[in-house]
Amino acid sequence: MIIPGQGLKTPPVSPFFMDVTLRDGNQALRKPWNLEEKEIIFKRLVKLGVQGIEVGFASASKQDFEACSYLASLAPENVAISSLSRAVEKEIDLSWEAIRKAPRPRIHIVYPISDFTIRNVLGISEKEVKENIIRSVSYARKLAGNYGEVQFSGEHFGDSLENMDFAVEAFQAALDAGADVVNLPNTVERYRPYLFVAMVRKVAESLPQGSKISVHTHNDLGMATATTVESFFAGATQLETALNGLGERAGNTNTYEVAIALHNCGVKVDLDLQTIYETSRIVSRMSDVPIPEKAPLIGEDVVAHRSGIHQDGVSKTKDMKKGAYRAFDANLIGRPEGDRIAFTSQSGKSAIYEILMQSGISVSKEEASKLQPILKSISENYGGGELSIEEIKGELEKLRLLEGPNRKHLQSS
Repeated sequence: MIIPGQGLKTPPVSPFFMDVTLRDGNQALRKPWNLEEKEIIFKRLVKLGVQGIEVGFASASKQDFEACSYLASLAPENVAISSLSRAVEKEIDLSWEAIRKAPRPRIHIVYPISDFTIRNVLGISEKEVKENIIRSVSYARKLAGNYGEVQFSGEHFGDSLENMDFAVEAFQAALDAGADVVNLPNTVERYRPYLFVAMVRKVAESLPQGSKISVHTHNDLGMATATTVESFFAGATQLETALNGLGERAGNTNTYEVAIALHNCGVKVDLDLQTIYETSRIVSRMSDVPIPEKAPLIGEDVVAHRSGIHQDGVSKTKDMKKGAYRAFDANLIGRPEGDRIAFTSQSGKSAIYEILMQSGISVSKEEASKLQPILKSISENYGGGELSIEEIKGELEKLRLLEGPNRKHLQSS
């Protein structure tokens, strides 16, 4: 049953973007970044305006420790700087040592809480799990004092359907032990977004009002963006995302998709959205992970229109704030081109008119109408392929020559 307003009311706060590109994203690369490359990504994140950055896994290696320490020293006053560690005191010590010089250091502890993982990986009881959470979070709280922050992640929360009551207990225990934030990860995406979001809502309703709740979702089934966006409306105000969706397996939630989806829903997103397109290109080049041409927002083809029906709608609404077939304004993300119309065997007269006019060629709608079947035939002879502006201009010139010697040739408008 759909209850009017439930899950639809916009939260009173802006989302807190905790970026995990330098940790989860980097660890999944075929060739992880060196310190110089990490610094470039770090500065792009600062420019984008994320509120938190997980700079690495300080205890993973000497190189990771040094990178975490160096990046923490570069951090602005208003950005939380996190290092991940397991619920092991030695690792917690290294995390704190690496990031303690940041203006807002955060120790991030991860420990499994799902019934499946507790039984098959840890091999201990729920009581022991809870004790380990309390011990590790308490230890981190003492290290951080009143200066630093502590975050607890219940690994495999998305698999906790069988023991949701315990999951809630585990998060409450972490808060009682001194955690500032509890993170609900969809460590492996297995189910539909609605199910995970319902789990997030249950935790949010069960914990004390004002508890800071985070989500970290993976994209194994291609639904991480939907899951993260809806989790915000279910009570998770910290959203863990990655540039270009980098991360283990199919990646993490894509920062850009979440930001624009929330923006389109009227949520105040405190990021410099204008830097998105440029950032995506830099990250793709540095990670050696190509951007698919159909990738939402940033793919080469997502502003292209080739169907005649779509092109007609684009043409008629091109000067309006909301376009008939425009999901977002390209200018919003710093994209240099807006709606792009191309002519194929599927295109109509509106395409010809818009393509020529945008190229500085004056053309009447009557001429565009006469050209359409000619260009359609040529495209079909090419196997339905896209025609270049030179080919379209050439056919217009021929049409005008055939219509009479007194017709003017192409004129620049």
